[in-house]
Amino acid sequence: FSHVQLTKRNCGNCASENVLSSRSAAAQCSPYSRCYVRSTMEAARKAIKVGIIGGSGLDDPDILENRQEHAVKTPFGEPSDVLVSGKIGEVDCVLLARHGRKHSVMPSNVNYRANIWALRELGCTHVIATTACGSLREDISPGHVVILDQFVDRTTKRAQTFYDGGKDSPKGVCHLPVAAPFHYGVRKVLIEAVRELQISHHETGTVVTIEGPRFSTHAESCIFRSWRCHVINMTTVPEVILAKEAGLMYAAIALVTDYDCWRLDIPHVNVEQVMDTMRKNSCTAVQILRAALPKIASIDWSSHLKDLQDEVARAVMK
Repeated sequence: FSHVQLTKRNCGNCASENVLSSRSAAAQCSPYSRCYVRSTMEAARKAIKVGIIGGSGLDDPDILENRQEHAVKTPFGEPSDVLVSGKIGEVDCVLLARHGRKHSVMPSNVNYRANIWALRELGCTHVIATTACGSLREDISPGHVVILDQFVDRTTKRAQTFYDGGKDSPKGVCHLPVAAPFHYGVRKVLIEAVRELQISHHETGTVVTIEGPRFSTHAESCIFRSWRCHVINMTTVPEVILAKEAGLMYAAIALVTDYDCWRLDIPHVNVEQVMDTMRKNSCTAVQILRAALPKIASIDWSSHLKDLQDEVARAVMK
């Protein structure tokens, strides 16, 4: 999204005259020099910031230390709520309540583009999202955690790209590859965390995202099972698509609240049940975050970020 103007200056690291710099950045050597490579890798390592998108039950800013609120304006309107920056342990984080802190925004009306844009504007490199979901499988029980790796999109009303031809939008048309929509490296860290915590979990899972706000019919739920989907929710799409388009490494912790209505031997899903289970699951999600964030901070993600940004750049036709 950035349009950087490069000029020659003296390098702040080795005083070479053969340098490139943006107007807002310190001058550095050419990309072929050891000085440049070392400084950019160090900058990437230091600049890690994790956006946390809290779904139902996990939108409490009290998990952050040294909290500071940010009202971010974007070309796509306002995010769901103010963003709250701070630290979890030693890791810089930004928390955003997907539905607003009072859960006042229904899934179809969430401004997914503004949410992702705002996280990127505040310097996030990663996004970990939490999401309530219903189970479509016997072996995925309420209280379990699923580290999602695929999705099926059944939404109908949501903008799915930043490249929409608008006046303030990025230029071009983006045909984004999403064969692997969730970032493998971040998923791997989350899986390591849930293993260490000995939480009942599933290391892969396909989520079907429906438009909502209603729940599924029995017929729909059975169709989704026949498609080999594992869980069902209302928010992962287009959030995961937009995060990848924005060059953010995105992974999702799906917190199972209930069995969807394909089962006839138990009461069907209702809001009270979902919210009660989600409040319990939120403690699990916080445990996972606290275990995963130090691992994320210890990894050099510079090559991952570059690969992701290059993939998006290749997808844009201008």
